[in-house]
This record gives sequence, C-alpha cells and structure tokens, in this order.
Amino acid sequence: MIPGIKNISLRYTFIVVIMLILAVLIIVKAGFIMFAERQYWKDVADRFVKENVTVPPTRGNIISSDGKLMASSLPEYKIYMDFRAGGYQKSDTLLMNHLTEIAEGLHEIFPDKSAQEFRKHILRGRRQKSRHYLLYPKRISYIEYKQVKQLPVLCLSPNQGGLHEEKFNQRKKPFGSLAMRTLGDMFPDMAQGAKNGLELTYDSILRGKDGITHRQKVMNKYLNIVDQPPVDGCDIITTIDVDMQDIAEKALVDQLTNLEALSGVAIVMDVKTGEVKANVNMTRGNDGHYYEMRNNAVSNLMEPGSTFKTASIMVALEDKYITPDYVVDTGNGMVKMYGSWMKDWNWHRGGYGAIDVTRILEVSSNVGVSTIIDKFYKNNPQKFVDGLKRMSIDTPLHLGFVGEASPRVWGPKERDSIKGAMPWSRTSLPWMSIGYETMFPPIYILNFYNAIANDGVMVKPKFVKAIAKGGEILQEFPTEVINPKICSDTTLTMIRTILRKVVSQGLAKPAGSTQFQVSGKTGTAQISQGTAGYRAGGVSYQVSFCGYFPSEAPKYSCIISILIPHGPASGGLQAGSVFSRIAERIYAKHLYRNLAQAKDSTAVFVPKVKDGDIGEAAYVLRALDIPGNSGTVPASNEPVWGEATSTPQYANLKTTKQNNKLVPNVVGMGAKDALFLLESNGLKVHLSGMGKVSKQSIPAGTILRKGQTITLALKN
Repeated sequence: MIPGIKNISLRYTFIVVIMLILAVLIIVKAGFIMFAERQYWKDVADRFVKENVTVPPTRGNIISSDGKLMASSLPEYKIYMDFRAGGYQKSDTLLMNHLTEIAEGLHEIFPDKSAQEFRKHILRGRRQKSRHYLLYPKRISYIEYKQVKQLPVLCLSPNQGGLHEEKFNQRKKPFGSLAMRTLGDMFPDMAQGAKNGLELTYDSILRGKDGITHRQKVMNKYLNIVDQPPVDGCDIITTIDVDMQDIAEKALVDQLTNLEALSGVAIVMDVKTGEVKANVNMTRGNDGHYYEMRNNAVSNLMEPGSTFKTASIMVALEDKYITPDYVVDTGNGMVKMYGSWMKDWNWHRGGYGAIDVTRILEVSSNVGVSTIIDKFYKNNPQKFVDGLKRMSIDTPLHLGFVGEASPRVWGPKERDSIKGAMPWSRTSLPWMSIGYETMFPPIYILNFYNAIANDGVMVKPKFVKAIAKGGEILQEFPTEVINPKICSDTTLTMIRTILRKVVSQGLAKPAGSTQFQVSGKTGTAQISQGTAGYRAGGVSYQVSFCGYFPSEAPKYSCIISILIPHGPASGGLQAGSVFSRIAERIYAKHLYRNLAQAKDSTAVFVPKVKDGDIGEAAYVLRALDIPGNSGTVPASNEPVWGEATSTPQYANLKTTKQNNKLVPNVVGMGAKDALFLLESNGLKVHLSGMGKVSKQSIPAGTILRKGQTITLALKN
C-alpha cells in the first residue's frame, strides 16, 4: 500500500471514531435529558413560555336613543416604578438629575399631593431599591397616564426609565346615577360579568369573545403571539332619552323629598312604538336621599288601586251592561257589601248620591264601580276576570330583567288551581273591581293605558331598539304587538272620552296642563305594613296617576307611582302634579316654533359672540347683516384674535395683539379657540366643565414656559 494512502485512511478512521463517540455521547445525553432531567427542563421551559393567555375583549357600549354614551368600558391604570431598571447606577443617576422635574410634574397631574410629598415618596422607593413601587395610590385615567409618560425619565421604555403599569377595564357611566337600575351594574372584577339591568340581559352581546395568545420570552422580553384575536362586544342602542330621563328624575325626586316618601317610580313610553323613554326608580336611603336601588318598575308587585277602575268599567262597557250615562246611586258614600263597608273618599261629607258612569270615574267612586261590577258579575265572577284577561292586562311581557315580576289577576278558577292563593270569597269581586286583590308591576298598568292611547293596539314595552358595532346597525328590534285590539272601537271611544274628563273635570285636575289636554286616571291604595294591619294604623299609601298626552293625538304615556308612609293621600295631587310637570317639559322639548312668525319688522336679533377668533364671527355677522363693526375685521386665512361685546342691537368686535412670550388671556373664549391658542404657544391644556372659559390657572401676562400645564375652568 502506498504510504500516503495509508496515512489518509488512518486519519479518516480516527475522524469516524471520534464522530461515533460524539454521536453516542449526544444520544446518551439526549436520553438523560429526556428521562432523568425531563421535569427540570420542563420547569425551565414553563418559565420562558406561557401558553393560552386569555385576552379579554372590550365590552360594548350602552348608548341612548339620542346617541349619548350611557355606559362604556374605559381603561384605568396603576403606575409603578422599577428602581433597578437599566442598571442601578445608571438609572439612579438619571433619576436624581431629574427628580425635581418629576415631582413637580406629578403634582401638576395629581394636585392632591404636593411636589414635596412626591419627592419624599420617590426617594423612599429608591432607598428600598424596589422593582415594583407604587407611585400613586389611586387608579388613573388614560389621559393622566399619557401625561405621566411625558415626564423626564418616565418617558423612557420600562427597561430604561423603570415606569410600568397595571391596566384595568372599568365600567363608566358618564351621566352618573341616571337610569342606573335600567342600565344595570357590573361586578368590580368585570370578568365576572354583569349583576342586573340591561348589562345582564344583553351580557352575551356586550361581552364579546375572549382572545388567546401565548407569551414567549426572547432575549429577556416577553413577546405576545396571537393565536386567536379577541372579538370586542357589540353596542346596544337603548330607547332611553337622556333629556326625558333627567326631566322625569328631577320631577319625581322633588316630590319624593316634599312628601318624605319611601319610594317612587316614573315611566315614560312612546305610544306607537312602546319605546321606554324614561324609567326612574327611586328609593329612600338611610341618609334621607333618594337612590336607584331596584328596578321597581318591573319588579315591584303592587295593588294598583283606582287606576284599575278603568279596566273594570271597560269590561262592563264591552259586555254592553252599561254606557257612560248609566246611573248608580252611591248614596251617602257608604254601602255594606257582604258584611264589609265599601266607602268613597268623601263618605264623611255625605257622598255623591246618584251619578253616571262618567262621573263615577271622574270622582273615583269606589261605591259606584264596585256596585256595577257586583250587580252584573256576582253570579259569574269568572266572566269578569276573563274580560280583564281578554284585554291582555295580565299577559307576561318577558322584558328580560332579573327579578321581573308577573301580574296576578286570579279569579275563582285560577285560585282553585294555584297553591297558596287567597281563596275566593263574596267580597273578592267588588274589592278586585277597585284595584285590590290584584297585583301589578307599574309597567303593566302603563302598558294597558298605552294601549288605550294607541287606538286599542297593545304593544310590548321596549328598552333596546338596535345592536350596533363600529357605527353600523347589525340588528334592529321591531315593535312587537301583544294584542291588536284590546276592545271594540265603541268601548275605546267611550273610555277615552271619560279619561279626558277625569283630568279636565275630575279629581285628576292637577295632572292637567294649560298647554294641551291630558287623559288619565288617579289611583290610591292602602298598603298594610307588617303585622299592625290596617286598623292598627300600620298603613302606608300607594298614590299614582297613569295617563297619556296630548289627548287628541297621544304621543307619550306615563305612570307616576309613589309610596308614602302616612296620609293624607291623593293620587291626583301628589302623583298627578308630577305627571303634569314631566308632560309639560317633554312637550316643550318637542315644541318647535317658526322664529320668522315671532319676529316683527322692528325686531333685531344679535347673537352672543365669544372672544377668540373673531374673524369667523365677523364673517357670520356680515352674512346675517347684523348691525355692528364686523366690516372692520380683516379677512384672513389665519386666526384673527380679539374680543367681542354685544347688545340686543349691536355687535362690537375688537382685534387684539398676541405676545408669544406671555401667557395669553383666554377668559371669555370658547374651548376650541382657547385650546388652539394655548397649544400653539407650547402649553398643555386641561379642561374642566362646559361652556366658555371663566378662569385660567396661570394668569394672563405670566412669562410663558413651554411644556407647562394650564387648567381652564369652563362655565355656561
């Protein structure tokens, strides 16, 4: 063999042997890792990789019928400091060089703590060398968080500056407690879902769908890798009108306060569509103030009292037993029925004597109504109850609210089959006819009167009219008809005439208005409290009024129900007056007049002009031919800053010069102009309130320092 070839063979043999040894070692090591060290390396991997991390979606908004945000999920933050970020020595030097600026900046953003307090607090965390030190004890808004991120050092990345945060989603209601029980509440941990109200009813729509990511640590950083993106929840557009809700709440709370009432309900509904425009549920708290605690409109079973008399009379009219001029002798206001006294409210004054059906409802005569119903139905009381059911007064509405109650209109047949029901007696029929021995949530009584106003068509009350996402309507909820005709047209015409006279000539006069006609019926029911019973004085009163307006072309129906702890009780005066106040303000809200008809040949209308960019104001005043000196203001593509004064006959505009080295005077300007002028001079602006600027935190004429934050107080 040639020597060279022999040497090459030895080398290759040596290399092959080495590779075989390495291969064996690798296989052995791999086996050792796979079996002997399996759990150890699995634990290491788990520290670097996080699988199936849930990403919560953004919950959908609840929007009013007029497009206003009523409930929304907004981010809140808690801010922390890592004093070891970026290397302790380097970050500590950077922090100490800018500590004064940081402390002063935090004080401007959070005025409840002084700059000195922030300085001491930061130095305490520095001494502890904490990696997760809470900079501010409260949760802060997104805007405040962005302001903090602009401060020296804190503007750097978390690995360099040390600022890091915890993010929370918080459900916010811009209108505070307005319609709180209707909207509903969320648990503090929003992941647990909703407690009640529309939040719970439409939770599956508002919630959205969770996303899934896994987090992998690469070069000391966690990267989020999206496996399944979250699907944000849809918005629901409610039927609630914020202005009407506010009108109803203020009117009701004022009356509750005057009466020292226990609770009260006010509901406003659109006659044709059944859309609930306002739903107020107030209960007296231990401090004497009133709060929305329960949705009593749909959950509170109550004896309706005299508002039920309308239904009783309609059954007798429909069965053709009576007409509006049918006369009943009510005597002295007292009549004994099967061993119990039936009394009118004025029995101690001698009663009403012989009166017709129209007058019976006008004065809400218990004797008159119970005498009619007992006379014609005592031998077949189930026929009366069936007549009520024929009008769908007790048809379950299935509104979807937690705790929603169903009405109880139980005749002899129902009571025999319902366990625990009060047995039927001879007094049941006359007392049922005037609103006792029946139970209704307030919204059912309103829905019945709404059907009368709606030409006999009973529609289902509606709280949500559409589902939307990204500004697009995904689904609309049409009006649902419960009963296309609750009674004949003849009965409907007669009862509507009577209800109009109840307000114009009867006990419900306080519910009326000088601007338009109102129709409706009062109600007063005694409520026995505890074991004291009626005779022992343990009585409160449910006073109510239910009706609609305007009578000739009904637009809205409304019920007011108030629980007062003592007498005297008057549905017309105590509840009807609230109805009148609500109805007149809603009517005024929708009252449109042609201004040209109100203007005479000598009238001059000069609008109020704010300070600021008077160039635009001058252009408008010239176009409208308003008397003044608007022609002296030069036309320009740039803002023309100035001051404006006006009288009923004249508008005066005056240009002013701006000094870029001094803080300008923005008092009297609108928010838009003030914001533009200040930010163009390098200032950061924080707005508070609505309207025009009434106060600025940095006085005009102060030397301007760019980057400063100026707070503007706005006032109408």
